[in-house]
Amino acid sequence: MNIDFVYEDEKHLCQESYEDVFKQIIETTLKTLQLDDDVELSCVIVDDGQIHQINRDYRHIDRATDVISFALEDNEQYYVEGMPRSLGDIFISYDHACAQAKDYGHSLKREMCFLMTHGLLHLLGYDHMNEDEEKEMFSLQKEILNQLGIERG
Repeated sequence: MNIDFVYEDEKHLCQESYEDVFKQIIETTLKTLQLDDDVELSCVIVDDGQIHQINRDYRHIDRATDVISFALEDNEQYYVEGMPRSLGDIFISYDHACAQAKDYGHSLKREMCFLMTHGLLHLLGYDHMNEDEEKEMFSLQKEILNQLGIERG
């Protein structure tokens, strides 16, 4: 399995880089799901203003949010046999992550890792539109983060 991962924090919002731990999340997620495909994806750290604009322009929801995923595999034209799976892009609001870490009483690193895991599972086709899907997705999130020792608290 080869992982081509692009991590961007153009505005230098984060005091520390999450690139290495996000790569670990990707590796752990693929192993947990027993996927050995070569993959490519990106994660962009943005502020609330940027994610609000993305949410409004692409999802027609006029507010900021914590994480948005754009899954390329939702569209068949992006799959080319023998090539890496182009999973898509994850946008994480640093502002939302800071506020949620404080609200939930855990570290910013834990919140950033949770949002990355959540976004990655969306890229891999998981969702939480009904109770069964939500249980499956949230259980996987917890399992992946626990494997990496990134627990609440």
